[in-house]
Amino acid sequence: MSRLLLSIGFALCSSLAQASTYRLGGLVAAQPWSRPAVSGTNGIGYLVLSNRGPRADALTAVESPLAAAVEMHATSMSGGVMSMARQSRITIPAGGQVTFGPGAYHLMLIGLTRSLKAGDSVPATLSFASGARLRVAFAVGAGGGPPGTEPMRRPIR
Repeated sequence: MSRLLLSIGFALCSSLAQASTYRLGGLVAAQPWSRPAVSGTNGIGYLVLSNRGPRADALTAVESPLAAAVEMHATSMSGGVMSMARQSRITIPAGGQVTFGPGAYHLMLIGLTRSLKAGDSVPATLSFASGARLRVAFAVGAGGGPPGTEPMRRPIR
């Protein structure tokens, strides 16, 4: 019985992962996710961008109706100090991918117009140097990673 439940759980997680993939031509945005945040503060956006096309492209802007502005940042570590630097464009090589995740590139959702809680969705439009505009929705998880990938917790008995 427990194997059956485990199999169902894996199938559900797999379908959630597939449901959050967005494509436009050779551009693919996979697993867009965010963390809970309070209205008026800043939120975060993570995803994996792939370019299956024959030429490099670059993410040049991101917009969301739930944020006053969205900035692209790169995180770096130097001398034990972590810092962020705003990026005007992030190149996705032909046949390559770029990961936006904790400690790496990320999107800052500046001035949230409402609070984000687990289960919410944050609509956004990704604009590329090629002129492509890809609409995505960032799924808000409990905080540790994309929804459906947080570790399962057993009740204490």
